[in-house]
Amino acid sequence: MTAAAAHRPVLLQEALDALAVRPGGLYLDGTFGRGGHAAAILERLGPEGRLYAMDKDPDAVQAARERFGHDARFHIERGSFAMLGQLADRFGIRGRVDGILFDLGVSSPQLDDARRGFSFLRDGPLDMRMDPQAGESAAEWLNRASEAEIAEVLWRYGEERFSRRIARAIVAARRERPIESTARLAEIVAGAVPGRERHKHPATRSFQAIRIHVNRELADLEAGLAAAVDVLAPGGRLAVISFHSLEDRLVKRFLRREAQGPELPRDLPVTGERAAGRLRLIGKAIRPGKAELEANPRARSAVLRVAERRA
Repeated sequence: MTAAAAHRPVLLQEALDALAVRPGGLYLDGTFGRGGHAAAILERLGPEGRLYAMDKDPDAVQAARERFGHDARFHIERGSFAMLGQLADRFGIRGRVDGILFDLGVSSPQLDDARRGFSFLRDGPLDMRMDPQAGESAAEWLNRASEAEIAEVLWRYGEERFSRRIARAIVAARRERPIESTARLAEIVAGAVPGRERHKHPATRSFQAIRIHVNRELADLEAGLAAAVDVLAPGGRLAVISFHSLEDRLVKRFLRREAQGPELPRDLPVTGERAAGRLRLIGKAIRPGKAELEANPRARSAVLRVAERRA
């Protein structure tokens, strides 16, 4: 089975409905992954339609070129969706895009490849970078960061209540020898966490936090959301699929803020209605149905939020 076949796109039909894909439209997939959503969008595009895609992961970019490189309607760029404004300017599509999709988090091929270091279920190098050729790996960061910095990251990005205990254990363990594998980090974290949660490995939150920190995921998300609003055409849709509460809260607050419009200073002598924002919220948060959860347990935490650019 190929990576593309093994990877199940989450909330596929719901995302397509949210984007309201039309044959001659122009769309942007900010997180190509293994192309599940992109393939479905291309199926709905006619000869005049266009799909631009982005991904940090060089493996994903290679997979995209192998799968869709022959399709004149498709173009893939290597990079973060935080840079989609630059992409739009380079191709002259700012203010013309009919739909933008962000499918956040880690793809199944990334999780399943032990060499990438995203999962504690398979021992491998402690890397965790979406782009293995850029920035600092998880091992490099963990072996140089202060105890206070590690604890702060675990608390902020993993909401880990035992963050200080875990940070202390990590610093003690690295004095013996550098922490370089996923199995060793998982063992250190498990030894520092008292008790066990049902159906959750004790290292789950720590791995999530370190991955988010190493990849600057929340900072990129904030930049990508802001750029998306500028790039959308009037009536264009923004659809964002999140997989944990930190992402979803950030997306929810951003969309709400853009829908409500600029807040005027309280002491300004202005009467009347507050000006409408640049976005209009479309429906409520959408979650996977029972059938999808049974077919793909990794979809259990997915949340889709949708907004439309006002004219």
